[in-house]
Amino acid sequence: MKTEYKIFAGVSAFLFGAAIVYGFYTRGTGVHVEWVGTVALILSGLLCAMCGGFFWFVARRIDLRPEDRADGEIAEGAGEVGFFSPGSYWPFGLALSAATAAMGLVYWQWWLIMVGLIMVIFAACGLLFEYYSGSRHPAEH
Repeated sequence: MKTEYKIFAGVSAFLFGAAIVYGFYTRGTGVHVEWVGTVALILSGLLCAMCGGFFWFVARRIDLRPEDRADGEIAEGAGEVGFFSPGSYWPFGLALSAATAAMGLVYWQWWLIMVGLIMVIFAACGLLFEYYSGSRHPAEH
């Protein structure tokens, strides 16, 4: 985790520095600071700082992993990594429902926003509970 938080801290520092340079540059070329880009860079820096802070917090509480040690071997990281879904249609449903809610926001149609949000809730629940809803393949008789 030490490598990860150092990467995120470095990117965060770069983004904050870029926001300062961008703010001064846009102020020097025009009448005012271009706030949209400046705020976007600052918020991106804060997001990276948040991720880096999380990794730093976790790195202090766990033992060093093989990739965090200079003498770590590749074989030490072998073993089961986790469970990865072989295939699911729920991400498509979630994207479709989010797009429906977004179209409701674009055209400012309250009914479409509500339909999209209800669809998002159902699709998120379907994705979350996909492997807790019984057998995927019913037993043959």
